[in-house]
Amino acid sequence: MSRGGAARALARIEAELVECRRCPRLVTWREDVAREKRRAYRDQTYWGRPVPGFGDPEAPLVIVGLAPAAHGANRTGRMFTGDRSGDFLYAALFRAGIASQPTSTWRGDGLALRGAFITAPCHCAPPDNKPTSAELASCRGWLERELGALRGAHVYLALGRIGYEAVGALARARSAPAAAGEPTRRRAEGPPRLPPFAHGVEALIPDPRGGPGEARLFGSYHVSQQNTQTGRLTEAMFDEVLRRALRAADLLAQARSPT
Repeated sequence: MSRGGAARALARIEAELVECRRCPRLVTWREDVAREKRRAYRDQTYWGRPVPGFGDPEAPLVIVGLAPAAHGANRTGRMFTGDRSGDFLYAALFRAGIASQPTSTWRGDGLALRGAFITAPCHCAPPDNKPTSAELASCRGWLERELGALRGAHVYLALGRIGYEAVGALARARSAPAAAGEPTRRRAEGPPRLPPFAHGVEALIPDPRGGPGEARLFGSYHVSQQNTQTGRLTEAMFDEVLRRALRAADLLAQARSPT
């Protein structure tokens, strides 16, 4: 698939995704939030729909979050945009040289990513930031299709346990067809077990996009205020894991040194 082909495939996925109404609880919540609004944003028109992935169609690095925030991406229409989590994340990506600017306020604000694509296992804002297991399962097909369009993806940085386990589960499931051609003993053992989630964890996994290849998965605490404003996740901690992921994705050559 050419670069143009990848971009067109992602555009087709986005056009379908934004019309999704599979999960009644999420549809009700995202639309209620968009209608009622937060006082600070009462003059704005909320997106109020599923939020597609965002970034470079040729990205070797995929950053996987959790779900859009009610008054962040559910308002602005772009992943990690318009809230404190996004402020932390995009500032880090800018320091690393893969974001064109350190802020992300709205779709169409000029932000571009080089070498990275951002998505989530849940594309709609959930109540209390907690999608149910059924909702995650319902949304899984969108994540599969996005990753399938990212022909160069081979490194994943998961922000939080749910994103980490979503990538791991997809890798395990999509490796099954490839295992059919492997020796009987290896097929019986199955794919290697995913290490438990922890900040800084790193694992070699079957390619989540399917096929016989492998990918590298890194884990970081989520960039939520709950972590960044309590000191559980600092800029230095996140920068260190991000640089390891960039190194694995062969992106350090374009990275800036953190200041």
